[in-house]
Amino acid sequence: MTTTNHTWKFFRAGGFDQVKITSGADIANLDQLNQKLWVALACPTTGLEFDAKTLALIDTDKDGRVRVPEIIAACKWACASLNNPDELLKGAAELPLASIKDPALLASAKQILGNLGKANASAITLADTIDTAKIFAATNFNGDGIIPVDSATDDESKAVINDIIACLGSETDRSGKPGISQAKLDQFFADATAYAAWHARGDATVLPFGENTANAAAVVRAIKPKVDDYFARCRLAAFDARALGALNRQETEYLNLAAKDLSITASEVAGFPLARIEPGKPLPLAGGINPAWESAVTAIAGLFPGKTAITEAEWVALTGKLSAYEVWTAGKAGGSVEKLGIQRIKAILAGKAKDTITGLIAKDKALEPEANSIANVERLVRYYRDLYLLLTNFVNFADFYNRGEPAIFQTGTLYLDQRSCELTLPVEDAGKHATMAGMAGAYLAYCDCVRKATGEKRQIVAAFTNGDSDNLMVGRNGLFYDRRGRDWDATITKIIDNPISIRQAFWAPYKKFVRLIEEQVAKRAAAAEAASDSKMAAAATATAQADKAKPEPKKVDVGAVAAMGVAFGAIGTALAYVLGIFKGMAIWQLPLIIAAIMLLISTPSMILAYIKLRKRNLGPILDANGWAVNARAKINVPFGAALTGIAKLPEGSQRDLVDPYAESKKGRNRLIVIVVLLAIISSMWYFGCIEHYWPNALPKSGYILRKEDRLEKERLKKLETEKPAAAPLSQ
Repeated sequence: MTTTNHTWKFFRAGGFDQVKITSGADIANLDQLNQKLWVALACPTTGLEFDAKTLALIDTDKDGRVRVPEIIAACKWACASLNNPDELLKGAAELPLASIKDPALLASAKQILGNLGKANASAITLADTIDTAKIFAATNFNGDGIIPVDSATDDESKAVINDIIACLGSETDRSGKPGISQAKLDQFFADATAYAAWHARGDATVLPFGENTANAAAVVRAIKPKVDDYFARCRLAAFDARALGALNRQETEYLNLAAKDLSITASEVAGFPLARIEPGKPLPLAGGINPAWESAVTAIAGLFPGKTAITEAEWVALTGKLSAYEVWTAGKAGGSVEKLGIQRIKAILAGKAKDTITGLIAKDKALEPEANSIANVERLVRYYRDLYLLLTNFVNFADFYNRGEPAIFQTGTLYLDQRSCELTLPVEDAGKHATMAGMAGAYLAYCDCVRKATGEKRQIVAAFTNGDSDNLMVGRNGLFYDRRGRDWDATITKIIDNPISIRQAFWAPYKKFVRLIEEQVAKRAAAAEAASDSKMAAAATATAQADKAKPEPKKVDVGAVAAMGVAFGAIGTALAYVLGIFKGMAIWQLPLIIAAIMLLISTPSMILAYIKLRKRNLGPILDANGWAVNARAKINVPFGAALTGIAKLPEGSQRDLVDPYAESKKGRNRLIVIVVLLAIISSMWYFGCIEHYWPNALPKSGYILRKEDRLEKERLKKLETEKPAAAPLSQ
């Protein structure tokens, strides 16, 4: 990049520096801004909430993508065409005439307004420039190289233009009228010349029946296969009389036809010979003809006046006469003008209409620079209105991060699961899009959207950047509002699962634990239900056979009782162990310890979520839509919370907390009290706090036994240390 003295200003958003565009000088010097500092390097011309015609004007190579050089060229041209490039930042719909610097553009703008009857207007709008039919309605020459019939002043040229349109079709002039171009004119006269030359080769040899030759050839062409078949059968009958019956078809075939409703056009009848086959028999032209071919044979008879039958030699002579015509017809040239007739074609070629019309087209073409200048007025009006909006969604992402107007790639808002997702993009192929977009690290939901009233369908992808994913699943329905305010029924069809928030990560281990418990309980319940059903079936069988078997006395299942005892003992021990941790602690310390334990459990999940949320960025989502994003546009936690709104009660709302249909909690509360009491009693027994009340009724706990053993060892050790030393042997 070349160096410049222009001073750039930057703002930080999304975790990276973005250039500010605050003046016309910034726009004019964008070619001096290092492309490494551009947020995007390319974007598609479709699928954006942006005027497609403006993007098409910027896309000079018409490849469906707008790139940096094309943006720079548009900025340079717009700044050079205005007195003050700062006005581009207004994004106004009306372009004041006083703002136009280029004299040719200013003159064209005034001409447009004059043609529209607005000669006194001080500004021009896009609506004034796009209706070219109105702009050029009163002009016969407008620089597009197409002339309508009204452009000609003599009757001969007008008639020829109409003939050209009738033979080759028309092209639409800028005035909206049908007309012709130089290419149409040249093609017409080339076809006319070729047709006249071809027609001149049609002498008496080629046209043995004169003007009626074409009809005669058509008649012969239609029946030739059947006539050739007839004479071939007659020759075969002359060769061997034994074949005569087969050549005339069997009687059984006629019997089969007689059983049906016959028609002379029936395919069965048409497949029979033209006439009865006999050795060397001529083809009759009247009487004894297959009914399905009678009219065709009658037409052939017209070519043989006075004859009632023709021989094979006469038939061959006829087809020989017409063979030259068939060859001549196959070489026909300039068929597009044939409908005019040879006399009219000769008259056109003999006249001077071609030269006159060529002059008219040249006169129209000479005004092309002026007409293009008029077209450039529309271009300038569009840039005046749209260019700054494109820059704040291409050079930087100011619109996206400043949370003012939505960015041009945001297609609407999805309402689902008490949330509003503003980061939504159009999608053509969800599977293909997800391959790239999955690298964004965001929770993405692909939705099929339908408007049943109109039958319209579309696909979108929505990023959920706040809340949790507990109630998000394929098949859930929501409502999508596009940028035009139209509502669509939306259904989730595909999900890319990623962390949504730190809060979700904190509770994730506990929710996972609860789900595991629910799954185990469900499995146990299913197994118990199956066992119960089996026992009920056995009981029903036993009841049905009660008179055949003696009832057995009911026995207590000792194993079940023992298992229950072990289970309660294990639960009590576990509770005692947990409570033992808190033994000797002050009451105020308990919440801190519980919080520390919860934090210890949730920290790994939160750290993992934090790492993934830090990597969450917009780039892959846009790249999957055809963009070339040049920066790591982060969607951090605070910004994500702004992109996805969560339902909140309005300020000053009054809330009634009494739910008349709330589930009763009495049973649950009683169970909690019983469990807590059991835990307390078990702990008191374990630590020996109730032994002196029932010294002989309860066994000593393991904790008391270990304590007594430890005290006994300490007592013995103390006695050992206090024993007096042994007396010397000399004493």
